[in-house]
Amino acid sequence: MLICKYKSLFTMSQTISDVLKEFTGNLEKCINHTSYEFSNIRAGKASPGMLESVTVEYYGAPVPLSQVANVSSPDVRTILVQPWERNIINDIERAIINSNLGFAPGNDGVAIRITIPPMTEERRAQLVKMVKQEGEASKIVARNYRKDTNEKIKKLQKDGLSEDEAKDSEAKVQKQLDACIVKIDAMIVDKEKEIMTV
Repeated sequence: MLICKYKSLFTMSQTISDVLKEFTGNLEKCINHTSYEFSNIRAGKASPGMLESVTVEYYGAPVPLSQVANVSSPDVRTILVQPWERNIINDIERAIINSNLGFAPGNDGVAIRITIPPMTEERRAQLVKMVKQEGEASKIVARNYRKDTNEKIKKLQKDGLSEDEAKDSEAKVQKQLDACIVKIDAMIVDKEKEIMTV
């Protein structure tokens, strides 16, 4: 789930442009985080990224799989893992099995092949649901950023910011939030299409 966190700390020295710049940066982080989360929701096509979280015991230390082997996708259903040192192939196979990713690697002594099964309709529906939940969580975070920023604007207004400038700034914040929500909605639609494409 989304872990974009927002802070509600006021800084006396902040100007209105600092507040708006921070809000813009937070929305960008939120969109980037959503994109990252969506990239981890795999749509049944083989990708080297599916093994990103796998670590292999190498001379007593856990190292990422990509540092001890070449990981590629020769076709949409296969991931190929070619160790740089043949003697660690069994360690790599064990690491993939123990990673709880649900893969059944095939070890031929030279390389490891993982066949990705075609997705069922039920699994596709689950993934679409995950995407929608992730998108909603992102929108909530973005709205929390707006709330926090509007509170900062009100605080600046108490400290001397004109009412017109405060209203203008709040309007800018709303416009940016609306654009962010539109982007997230478009990302949801794109990801759904990718998942539902057989």
